[in-house]
Amino acid sequence: MTLLAVENLHVHLKCQDEVVKAVNGINFQISSGEIFCLVGESGSGKSVCALSLLGLLPNQLIAYRKGRAHLCATESSATEDLLALTPHQLNGIRGKRVAMIFQEPMTSLNPVFTIGDQLTEALQLADPDLDDVSARQRAIEALESVQIPESNKRIDHYPHQLSGGQRQRVMIAMALASEPDLLIADEPTTALDVTVQAGIIQLMQKLQKRTGMSILFITHDLALVSQIADQIAVMRAGKIVEQGTCNAVLMCPTHEYTRALLHALPENLPRLTVKEVPGESRIKSAPPLVQLDKLQVFFPVKKGLFKKTVDYIRAVDDIDLSINKGDIFALVGESGSGKSTLGRAILRLIEPTGGSIYYQHQALNKLNRREMKPFRQRMQIIFQDPASSLNPRLTVATALLEPMKIHGIGNSHDTRIDRAKKLLDDVHMSADCLWRYPHEFSGGQRQRIGIARALAINPEFIVCDEVTSALDVSVQADILQMLIELREQHELTLLFISHDISVVQYLSNKVAVMQNGNIVEQGSTNEICSQPQSGYTQCLLNAVPRLTLG
Repeated sequence: MTLLAVENLHVHLKCQDEVVKAVNGINFQISSGEIFCLVGESGSGKSVCALSLLGLLPNQLIAYRKGRAHLCATESSATEDLLALTPHQLNGIRGKRVAMIFQEPMTSLNPVFTIGDQLTEALQLADPDLDDVSARQRAIEALESVQIPESNKRIDHYPHQLSGGQRQRVMIAMALASEPDLLIADEPTTALDVTVQAGIIQLMQKLQKRTGMSILFITHDLALVSQIADQIAVMRAGKIVEQGTCNAVLMCPTHEYTRALLHALPENLPRLTVKEVPGESRIKSAPPLVQLDKLQVFFPVKKGLFKKTVDYIRAVDDIDLSINKGDIFALVGESGSGKSTLGRAILRLIEPTGGSIYYQHQALNKLNRREMKPFRQRMQIIFQDPASSLNPRLTVATALLEPMKIHGIGNSHDTRIDRAKKLLDDVHMSADCLWRYPHEFSGGQRQRIGIARALAINPEFIVCDEVTSALDVSVQADILQMLIELREQHELTLLFISHDISVVQYLSNKVAVMQNGNIVEQGSTNEICSQPQSGYTQCLLNAVPRLTLG
């Protein structure tokens, strides 16, 4: 039986002086008990479609909307056209018959209320006759259903006291508390660790089978889709270009865009051997470029009125590591394993608690700020989120020229401008981008600018901290291939930090696996990924969704 039938849906949005056809005449149906996946890259219209169904788009943003979205009748309700309902009528649908899990739980949950307050509010809005005690008990049961440990205690925690995966589970509990007929999940696993993602997906499938609800699952990850979908619709530029059963779409795609998405998955990219940089063969026996000896980074835990230190978080605990010139060395592990802390400690963006950091024999942790300045030029970092690492008030030109000027690169402003244009060309962007601001670019373009900024002062060693996290697969593929090109062109050594071991397999020649501040195993990427010795590494490998083309 069809639960939701969307017919000829158009949603046009106001964008400054232009009108964008975000959704442009799409049709699809979701049957009862079915997982329907809406797939496409950022900007394809997936989320706009979902938000418009529940009337969650601001009226001042909508330039034009038409179509029908029939939510079919059940024993206790009649057939409704969601697009024809008033806001008051939609309030009777939201949460009760149709619920939604938003992409970013940290911004969706209110930081000043406990998760218990937010869960009980949702329950009492759906059932006004529910008293506070009963609502709290049902909230605890909802948290238990999504496998939150010690739910009777966690219910009084605030969102910031939970991990990313736990916050996402709270969002699922809130959405499912009233047992809706349809659950809309908008990128619910984006940027989560692969093990957490696997747990969230298994949980959603288990709850779906138990309750019999339908799921509209929105994602850009076709490998993930292959594990859960009954039906798939592929969106591009506001239109559905292909749809059908999971096997039909993924095994025999008919549209070139679907085929391009499949070929962009890391497991389907052409295997590239990390080539030697010019002159590297002469230094095979040379000491490592970067060497860590018993490196420690501890963060104090302070409690009480006088903030007395009662314990330490051992973010990095006695790490020994060697990175040779020309390596693409991957550091892989889950969030909280200490990867980013280790990368920043190498650059002394975080001061180590103990141990030593050597860069070509020089002990960096013994240098003062003035003595570190020359090494700032030789060692750079590309941050995970370019939207927050790029100053929104500075043009691209200023962001690129400022570090050049500080480190004395280029003898004039015009020389630096010419170098900035060449850097943009190296990262496959046009020179006219110099005069634009960060907000005028897509996420992938901002990441390219971040890479250009890191290259601006001719570094030898770059820490790449989750640079492809949450990017579309096609954009991710472009960034990975570009990093390999730049590594050879600029004779770079890269420390590539990631939680996605499938990306690591494609890009790196050496890998170290981190867990709880320790390295559990390290070696060549091929050996570690084909014959892992640690159960934790095996768990990471098994959790990666894969869709290999025949």
